[in-house]
Amino acid sequence: MVARVQTGSVVGLEGALVEVEVDLAQGLPAVTVVGLPDAAVQEARERVRAAIRHTGFTFPARRITINLAPAEVRKEGAAFDVPIALGILAASGAVELPSSPTLFLGELSLDGAMRHTNGVLPLVSLARANGIGTVIVPASDAPEAALIEEVQVIGAPSLLALVQHLNGEEPIPPFSRSGRPDLDDDRPVVGQDL
Repeated sequence: MVARVQTGSVVGLEGALVEVEVDLAQGLPAVTVVGLPDAAVQEARERVRAAIRHTGFTFPARRITINLAPAEVRKEGAAFDVPIALGILAASGAVELPSSPTLFLGELSLDGAMRHTNGVLPLVSLARANGIGTVIVPASDAPEAALIEEVQVIGAPSLLALVQHLNGEEPIPPFSRSGRPDLDDDRPVVGQDL
């Protein structure tokens, strides 16, 4: 079974949609990432392996091929960790991916915590422009993601919490836009005449 997870990559000042395809096959255990990944994306193999293991799931002892499509778009950064982990877990039957269009972003720590990801704002804007109604980001990035209206933002603290949310075990409530920072507040600007 091939699992497909929607994510994105920042290219210049804009974002590009990327589909993470994960295939589990018989053969010697190995993880191969194709589709023009940079070093941080290649390193995701080890972060994802540790995060899945520390979250309480078994990392599949199979030949895993991860395709980042479209192949001609350069994929940079650690925001692919969460989509890759979800793809592996979905392909192995441990998580049920949503049927409605959802964009996933986030870096994983080795213990499965979801970390801040650069480029959230342009990627959430891209999601809205492409009719994707839900974006799941690290909890620390939810206030930034919520600056884009007409998109439901869910901030997950960890891979385990995200899997439990997707499986309907412990739903994570959408981020409340009333909790957004006041952008008209200039108090943090120190040493500048206004």
